Amino acid sequence: MKLNILYEDNHLLVVEKPPFVLSQSDGSDTLDMLSLLKAYVKEKYHKPGNVYLGLVHRLDKEVGGIMVFARTSKAARRLSEQVRLHQMEKWYLAVVEGKMGDGVFEDYLVRDSFRSLIGKDKEGKFARLTYQVLSYQKNMSLVRIFLETGRHHQIRVQFSSHGHPLLGDRKYGKGEGELALYAYHLAFFHPVTKEKLIFEKIPNYSYFRMFSSALKENHLTE
Repeated sequence: MKLNILYEDNHLLVVEKPPFVLSQSDGSDTLDMLSLLKAYVKEKYHKPGNVYLGLVHRLDKEVGGIMVFARTSKAARRLSEQVRLHQMEKWYLAVVEGKMGDGVFEDYLVRDSFRSLIGKDKEGKFARLTYQVLSYQKNMSLVRIFLETGRHHQIRVQFSSHGHPLLGDRKYGKGEGELALYAYHLAFFHPVTKEKLIFEKIPNYSYFRMFSSALKENHLTE
């Protein structure tokens, strides 16, 4: 698989993960970004033996978007600390069912096997996100999502539980076509230079193609 490297230096790699590629191996033969990038670094820099590459955060297998990987253990610790302190900006684009207005979702999520569910009476882990509606057509809303906590399947389960499942979501929605969720914006502080790095990439597949004009109008273009 051809890798789309957005940024690279001695400390980190920023790359676009395509949909249906795992963030890291699950023990099967399915492609995963961590293994692919280790092979890339090993070949490009002629590294002997095992290559270190730290997984800082994950995206679900069905979700495409921008990810950062650490090339040193020091970078991994510092980037992971930014995740823990909610200093890493992770913004998403999604196409959801129905018409909705801007808003905030605050729920408590509990894990149930391979799913997450809305808990009762503050049962589970607190989950919060805000969203802005960019466009609406044919009973579909294009939304920009600002993820404030990183819970298992958080975006998918919260929108579904509030009556607006993501299109293409086989687990929490109707599941027709590809999952319309993409991590389009990632910003963090470089683990060594402390410079703020901002990366954006706009999806052009599945349901997102239907909203290409709206993405341009909101200046969400590459």
